[in-house]
Amino acid sequence: MNREQYNSDPRYAKVLEQMDLLGIMDITTTKQHKNGTVVWQLPIKNNNSGKTFIEVASFSTGYVRNNNSGYSNYQLNKRIDNEPEYFELPNGDYRKFTTRSCKLIPIEIDRLEYLISYCLKNYFIKRANQVVEGKYVSQWYHDWSMERANSTYSENTGAMARINDLEEKLDAMTECRDIHVDEKHSLEDKLAATKVRQDVSVIVNGHRYKVL
Repeated sequence: MNREQYNSDPRYAKVLEQMDLLGIMDITTTKQHKNGTVVWQLPIKNNNSGKTFIEVASFSTGYVRNNNSGYSNYQLNKRIDNEPEYFELPNGDYRKFTTRSCKLIPIEIDRLEYLISYCLKNYFIKRANQVVEGKYVSQWYHDWSMERANSTYSENTGAMARINDLEEKLDAMTECRDIHVDEKHSLEDKLAATKVRQDVSVIVNGHRYKVL
């Protein structure tokens, strides 16, 4: 399946977008495509040999499988309980048997969406210390790198918190200063008004009287 075929439908286009983000390659051959098979190669190498990249596939029969991580292909479908069967014993009692089988996914786009979800959970997340191109990073180095990244992040966020705290205090101080300035101006205005009133006087019958 080529990119044009993926982009021919919104759901397929979304799957292709997720494949590109995860570094998954479609390596389906022409013969496989004719049979309704889609094969993907993950950017993670197998644990058994370390020489091959993990391959998963979707089949028109409704199965999704891992193609090369074991001695034979194995199904990745969810398991479901079949209807119980009852067998009569020689003494007249019955014994119940319940078997499990794969839940088939008949529609191709549903299989591909299921594969994306399965691979993300079981390969990319569980094997998070195996990076692009299948290179393996030891667990202690991976943990140390994560701790270092988290430490740097904590330091940065702590500094930002202190800066924010100082900004809030500065804003509070500025607001308090503005209040004091306004109060001072108000008092000065009142004193000036009082002084004006004290300076006002009138003369009645030759006598000067101050107006309070």
